[in-house]
Amino acid sequence: MRYVDGFVIPVPKKNLKAYLRMARMGAKTWMKYGALDYKECVGDDLESKWGTPFPRLMKLKPGETVVFSYIVFKSRAHRDRVNAKVMKDEKMGDMKAMPFDIKRMVYGGFKVLVDV
Repeated sequence: MRYVDGFVIPVPKKNLKAYLRMARMGAKTWMKYGALDYKECVGDDLESKWGTPFPRLMKLKPGETVVFSYIVFKSRAHRDRVNAKVMKDEKMGDMKAMPFDIKRMVYGGFKVLVDV
């Protein structure tokens, strides 16, 4: 069963270029070690009339937007193997200063229910 790591991150708009550089490096690294897919998506239409809009859920501050990201793996075991290799990669050490407040990042691992 496919497995997905999902992230929702509040990012200051002024830091989006730095975030993009970090995301591109992350994409190359995860794909190098076997991830099946890697997506980084920046908020565009966030003011929903139903449900809880991301800005309210994430308690966005003025000048922030939301980045929704996910990485697809073959299984949870595959995710664990890939992530272990990624964390040992020397390029990951270059990510000392994050362009967002990591304490506000939301993360989880998910079993895929529908895969079309």
